[in-house]
Amino acid sequence: MGRGPLSGLRVVDLTAMVMGPYCTQIMADMGADVIKVEPPEGDNTRFISVGPAPGMSGVFANVNRGKRSVVLDLRKEAGKAGLRALIADADVFIHSMRSQAIAKLGFSYADVSALNPRIVYTNCYGYSRRGPYGALPAYDDTIQAECGLPAIQELLTGTASYVGTIMADKVAGLTVLYATTMALFHRERSGEGQEVEVGMFETMASFMLVEHANGALFTPPLGPAHYPRAVARNRRPYRTKDGYISALIYNDKHWSLFVNAVEPPWNTPELASLEQRARRIDAVYGLLAQTFLERTTAEWLALLRELGIPAAPLRTPDELFDDPHLAAVGFFESVDSAYGPLRFPGVPTWFSRTPGGVAGPPPQLGESTEEVLREVEGQKRPS
Repeated sequence: MGRGPLSGLRVVDLTAMVMGPYCTQIMADMGADVIKVEPPEGDNTRFISVGPAPGMSGVFANVNRGKRSVVLDLRKEAGKAGLRALIADADVFIHSMRSQAIAKLGFSYADVSALNPRIVYTNCYGYSRRGPYGALPAYDDTIQAECGLPAIQELLTGTASYVGTIMADKVAGLTVLYATTMALFHRERSGEGQEVEVGMFETMASFMLVEHANGALFTPPLGPAHYPRAVARNRRPYRTKDGYISALIYNDKHWSLFVNAVEPPWNTPELASLEQRARRIDAVYGLLAQTFLERTTAEWLALLRELGIPAAPLRTPDELFDDPHLAAVGFFESVDSAYGPLRFPGVPTWFSRTPGGVAGPPPQLGESTEEVLREVEGQKRPS
């Protein structure tokens, strides 16, 4: 604790799974003292993937690194009393329960702000409690479905499918982070705490409609709610003589450089401008695909990088651990733990004066309970 722009901040974290913990993991890496409050059985994410010991899955270890685990049974008065003591000295209270459940336990915003008026109280929901879906359960897959991702995938590939990452959880987690820190910024200027609400559905609807609102933005609509380039069937990595390559020959400068260097037989004046190509973008991708079959991946990479055209090889997640660029910028950080060294993907941002870093290993269930409760009894934060 202590390094990073959030140094000195205390976060009481009642979130589970990924959306909320991803937010608070970043806060811990940025210097905050994150106290993860878990039920006696622990966060379910402890058990969902491989790990060196029971209750220490890889997913849990990554999104809960650097936090302190406190076990409180909020079904009992002793557990509630412990949580109230934590709240009294906290800057942020964040939870991922449904609104009715947290209120029934006695920790609604009204309850918590009565204990600590300056606190920023953040609700992480599947759906805003202010709408008719508010009581519905939600997971990443169902929110992907609700926000249109499988429908967009069907336009692109012909098959309705989820994307191969828990995108809704992670995008929502980042939204929770910026919303909470904005509320903290307001408190720094005004002294006022406040309640914040982030719904996964609303977050992903906003995220998807950045480009896919498109013609539907206008009154009357000028077209359907999708961005044609993103869903063009031929938009995919190009097959080469010996593999694949990703390349985007898009703007007029890059297009001119490419066709002058390669001299493809299909180049015509009708494709000279971005506006012309955008109207027939799927056909353009198809023509490029024919040409990329003519050389190896290495040959194309050499040419495209010489021309300054964006291009990249296809990598696997395993390959990222040995990527020379990530190594050069110190992206991965090794942290000692009870299970041996853990190699974490580190902080992707850089600060000249208040750099963050991986805050520490993930906590064993309840390992800091006595330590943290002793601190709050004396209202003393760790230095």
